Amino acid sequence: MDDNGVQVTTGGGDAELDTRLGKELDAFNQAATAGHEQAEFTVRITDADGDLVAGLSGWSWGDRAGIGMTWVREDSRGGGWGTRLLEAAEAEARRRGCVTILVSSFTFQAPAFYARHGYEEQARVPGFPAGHEDVYLLKRL
Repeated sequence: MDDNGVQVTTGGGDAELDTRLGKELDAFNQAATAGHEQAEFTVRITDADGDLVAGLSGWSWGDRAGIGMTWVREDSRGGGWGTRLLEAAEAEARRRGCVTILVSSFTFQAPAFYARHGYEEQARVPGFPAGHEDVYLLKRL
């Protein structure tokens, strides 16, 4: 603690802090972009037993959308589930009036998959993480 009573703490994951930061940044962003609503969406695919096969989380902000996370269960990869996730996410983005959708994918993940579905590379961050790259792709809807 410094002379003014201020304390800086560094630690591991902090769900409470993440929640607070999210709320504070959302409020700031909404005020700065009045009239452009931010909203999250998800796509869930389950099997006959109700187990998760694949999922996607995304967001829309005004007339733009983004994909935050996409995942397909290992034993279900190659079965077209990723395509179904993208189609559903893109349909939801269009329903919300979005004109583009953005995604980032590490080179060891799925940038080629997104490119096959019409996403075009916009930027690439080399060495992130070490030995790989973070690829940003955009699709016009």
